[in-house]
Amino acid sequence: MKWLFFILLWCGIDYPIFGQGTETLPKGARSMGFANANTTVADAWSIFNNIGGLSRINHSQVAFGYDHRMDLDELTTLAAAIAFKNNNLGWGIGVSSFGSEYFSQQQLGIGISNQLGIASLGLKVNYFQTSIEGFGTGRAAVLEFGGIAELSPELFFGAHIYNPTRASYGKNSPDHLPTVVKAGIAYKPSEKVSLQVEAEKDILLDPILKIGLEYNLFNKFWSRTGINTHSSLLFFGIGFQGRSIHVDYAMTQHPALGYTHHFAANIQLHKR
Repeated sequence: MKWLFFILLWCGIDYPIFGQGTETLPKGARSMGFANANTTVADAWSIFNNIGGLSRINHSQVAFGYDHRMDLDELTTLAAAIAFKNNNLGWGIGVSSFGSEYFSQQQLGIGISNQLGIASLGLKVNYFQTSIEGFGTGRAAVLEFGGIAELSPELFFGAHIYNPTRASYGKNSPDHLPTVVKAGIAYKPSEKVSLQVEAEKDILLDPILKIGLEYNLFNKFWSRTGINTHSSLLFFGIGFQGRSIHVDYAMTQHPALGYTHHFAANIQLHKR
């Protein structure tokens, strides 16, 4: 599989991994199910998606995720996070690993969020490492911050920026890690339905529009779908939300390269 991985990497196949700098970072299967329109979503995966949402969780929790792309181990992301809730504060630690011995990226981050009235704001600091066989390893400190505002009981607005300081891959690298800005709104007419619309812009790439829908089928089972304008990807997902365990699965369909599978589990710890 090594030769296929490098063909995809160097030829720039039109797939999000190669066309969008943060696509290898974990998002969580729930978010993947509705096209990653996640700036207004508050759960343990906010440690990766929008740190501003972390203070909106109701319980401390841990989360685990597995993304397997195009049936290639070299394009797999593993992730884990732990999030703590204490009054109006939420804070957490997230770690992720993408790739294989030939090309890999690891990230370790810690973030904190505070809810102030209708708004919650957060800041996160990451240690980001990139390793390429034959080229060495680069390390960088990456900042990100974001927030969510409840405009009404049915309408929410979220915004997030990743790497505003334009950190490079390493001290000797002329190339910068992606700087990505995203903003979105969520409309929740009832507890059973949520519509997400989000715009994302890597400062070096074309903007992406994402539209996602989450619907409560019955009791504890949820269905999700979405689409974004990057390669016209289609997203589908399902979820089960038990009393203390949430399990989610999502599938991404690429018109030329087939399916990508995403799995995640959240475990509620205790209420603070």
